Amino acid sequence: MRFHSLPNSQRYAYTEAEYRTVLHRYNIVLTELFAGQEVYVTTVTYVMDEGFTNLAPDIDAHALNPGSRPWTRVREDDDSDPACTLHVHVGRQPWKPGMLDPLLRAVADDECKGVLIMDTDLLRLYAPYDGGADVILANREERDALKAAHADWLSKHPSGS
Repeated sequence: MRFHSLPNSQRYAYTEAEYRTVLHRYNIVLTELFAGQEVYVTTVTYVMDEGFTNLAPDIDAHALNPGSRPWTRVREDDDSDPACTLHVHVGRQPWKPGMLDPLLRAVADDECKGVLIMDTDLLRLYAPYDGGADVILANREERDALKAAHADWLSKHPSGS
């Protein structure tokens, strides 16, 4: 399911009050998913091939993922996009509200992409993006309960986006 991080499907925060709302919504759902558990946090950076311009922001997502270490690299060769290599880092730590606020704020500002937060059994996945978060849960009952708890944060669009 998809949650929006600001009222009325507003995509970006422009004031500190709006940033507080964004981080509050991210942290509320994350805490409901992962309270008392350890989580994996993955971050991605893109390294462009020689001769290609790096269009990604100058932010080190891995530095915003405390204790993360390199996990894998993925080569991306697509005719529609410049060739690059994705460097994926993963960290593991006990979930605490607010611990990822700098990373989540960078995501909200579209300064980093590809962040995933998941439990160590890989049953629940939280994928924040600029404008909200996609959540994948272990079963329909969990999904329906979370959906009901935060119905006002769901998209009003028929497709859910």
